[in-house]
Amino acid sequence: MAIDVRRARALRLEPITVTVERGRLAFFAKAVGQTDPVYADPDAAKAAGYPDLPVPLTYFFSLELESPDPFGYLTALGIDLRHVLHGEQSFTYYALVHAGDTVTLRPRIVDVVTKKGGALEFVIKRTDIIRDGIPVAEAVATVVVRNPEAQP
Repeated sequence: MAIDVRRARALRLEPITVTVERGRLAFFAKAVGQTDPVYADPDAAKAAGYPDLPVPLTYFFSLELESPDPFGYLTALGIDLRHVLHGEQSFTYYALVHAGDTVTLRPRIVDVVTKKGGALEFVIKRTDIIRDGIPVAEAVATVVVRNPEAQP
């Protein structure tokens, strides 16, 4: 079943407000192999001029998983999760975020692209990350949906 592009773009995705926790930042840095101590040791971060641990690259993607149903937007569009793959993600950063900061993530679907005669669809979701009303980053994630009923 083809994804209705207008319906996808109009789908309201709830914002998520999260306070960035120091322990989770350190754990994330370790999990992704970040060895620079400024990402795990508050004293090292302060010695480097940061007010607290800085957010490692790609951390905002994991914050989106804080919502009660992080993939609910896919099921709301009638997408069978058994046919979904993570395609890609990208980030644009405007300002640093540190442990203790509260950010609001505002996701929205910006496009759906169809390829191979409808056999593949790409759902593109953009999330604006806001702190104190000011954008600090944006994250773009592409989900690939395989449509087994399509004849390419």
